[in-house]
Amino acid sequence: MNNYELTIVLSGKATEAKKKSVLAKVEKLINSLKGKIKKTDDWGKIELSYKIKKEESGIFILFDLELDGPSAKILNEKVRLEDDIMRYLLIRKEK
Repeated sequence: MNNYELTIVLSGKATEAKKKSVLAKVEKLINSLKGKIKKTDDWGKIELSYKIKKEESGIFILFDLELDGPSAKILNEKVRLEDDIMRYLLIRKEK
């Protein structure tokens, strides 16, 4: 199992219900891939340096994960297809 960090950016106009829905989808996806969420950190609403999809702010959420390599690739593909996520970044952390 490798350590990963997944950061997702939702629209700054997203409601609390929409945020909870996206979080539930991501958590369910990670659990289905036999991964483990070590920590979830909600950074809140942050003004963006440049517009993304005509949005000037975004809600940033960080996940610390444990996954194996093939599962990380699947997670990357599934998160990319999620419409409510404006941007995401999945990186492998050093041990």
